[in-house]
Amino acid sequence: MRKRILPPDDYPLFEKIPVRLITPGAGGMEMAFHLCGRLDDKRLPLICIPGYCRNMVDFADFVSRFHQLGDPDWPIVLIDLFGRGRSSDRKDPSDYTTTNDGNDLAMLAAGLGIQRAVFLGQDHGGQVLMALGLSHSHLIGGAILIDCAPLTHTPGLVRLRDNYLLMAKLARRRQFLSIARQVMAKSYPGATRRELDALIARTHFISVKGRTRALFDLALLKRLHSIQFEDLFEARWPFFALLGDKPLMLIRTQLSDQLLRETFAHMAQLRSDAIQFVIAGQGSPALLSGADEVGAIVDFVANASKLDRLDPVVSGDRKSTR
Repeated sequence: MRKRILPPDDYPLFEKIPVRLITPGAGGMEMAFHLCGRLDDKRLPLICIPGYCRNMVDFADFVSRFHQLGDPDWPIVLIDLFGRGRSSDRKDPSDYTTTNDGNDLAMLAAGLGIQRAVFLGQDHGGQVLMALGLSHSHLIGGAILIDCAPLTHTPGLVRLRDNYLLMAKLARRRQFLSIARQVMAKSYPGATRRELDALIARTHFISVKGRTRALFDLALLKRLHSIQFEDLFEARWPFFALLGDKPLMLIRTQLSDQLLRETFAHMAQLRSDAIQFVIAGQGSPALLSGADEVGAIVDFVANASKLDRLDPVVSGDRKSTR
């Protein structure tokens, strides 16, 4: 089933986040997820969706920080979308779509017995969250969008693609690390070499023979092959509007090239009730390790959960006006 070569079982980043596998749908593909905390009917779980070529390792530090600053037993679910991390690759690359990812997410929630949750999506993960709102709005008890908008910033997407394509061509360790560090340093200018290498290890690993391997299906990059800097995508503001009745938190990293400041400002204008937060000094994906941003997310999740319990529609107590 798998086309990718995965790291050995003792890969340090994977050891920190053991996974279980679930088969959503009838395709036989396995989706990896990590559950920490305790699922119950009193708290909305937080489900975290990583970026386009990324995986749940991006949230490892965040989970620890969340439980330090908030309820240490709050349920959090981390996932690898198909084609990423420890989940199966899709058989047909054309099936890598936000709509399919959203449907898979809904089936995963059903498999875990989750009826409603707060969803956190980073860049592509935020697009998946909005797609989920189109077909499974009832699942969303709150939404956190990080470096994500209904309006695609094409140059940022092209740079992401080209950087990963260049890294894929560099099979040898020394060349690969030299380029990869340069790429990462643009998003995390204050990071040390050791910190940059740790960030690189989230999406690539180096085999015992010294060959670099991606932790995602390279077909994901081929899906972006025809995109050019000057291309314009249709804005999907109706998708954003689908979150209009949900508690919403908007986060942007200061150095992001995925979400422009003016787009972020427009989103905040459309949803003046949304919590807004800018993470200084870093780009995408957000590291989500600082007390300020994680504390704000802790408060948002707790408040969304409280509002969900008080919502008469959710509890079934609202009487018909007919």
